[in-house]
Amino acid sequence: MEILDIKKELAGNAYPGRGIVIGKSADGVHAVIAYFIMGRSVNSRNRVFVEQGDGIRTEAFDPAKLSDPSLVIYAPVRVLANKTIVTNGDQTDTVFTYLKAGKSFKKALKTRKFEPDAPNFTPRISGLVKLKDGDFTYKLSILKSCEGNPDAPQSFFFDYTPVDGLGHFIHTYKCDGAPRIPSFEGEPKPVKIEGDIDTFTNDLWTNLNEDNKVSLFTRFINLKTGKIETRIVNKNK
Repeated sequence: MEILDIKKELAGNAYPGRGIVIGKSADGVHAVIAYFIMGRSVNSRNRVFVEQGDGIRTEAFDPAKLSDPSLVIYAPVRVLANKTIVTNGDQTDTVFTYLKAGKSFKKALKTRKFEPDAPNFTPRISGLVKLKDGDFTYKLSILKSCEGNPDAPQSFFFDYTPVDGLGHFIHTYKCDGAPRIPSFEGEPKPVKIEGDIDTFTNDLWTNLNEDNKVSLFTRFINLKTGKIETRIVNKNK
């Protein structure tokens, strides 16, 4: 298995869309989570991340420019007890509701599919971090169409045991494209997790495409103490 350099992965792709990274810090002390959004349209670029309780939500930077909130305004990160949910849409709330009722991450997402934004049918990507006994496990999922066919939804689920310095990266789009942006293909990519939260945040933000990047959220959770460190970077200030 080749472990990829997340910096090179981002720098070499002008439009991965929205992305999730989950893994474990190189020193073995922290669970690591990242979520970023990018945009090509005015509506997509007109956003910022703001804190909401233990999680975050997207918000219009300039409310006057918000044309359609349905797929751009949502809570990407929510926390339920020892579980942190991170997704690229309102399926965050679906997962939260199901977990609160004692149901599973997979069962929650089986009620959803890709976004209704033809011709892209943007995949819904989701992650779950579950802390337990000084360690954690994590899951990733992608709900997508089969080669842009809206009548052929597909769902994929991945479960991981954490390894020091290793993360997994999943994003909505394989690359930029027109008239349809191609969806992510294959399994989540194994990537290196390096440095402290500020180094990690800087590595991601500086390598996202300057024209298309919008916002970035990162979080380090201390596995022994439960202490949470969060960073939010917004292009719109």
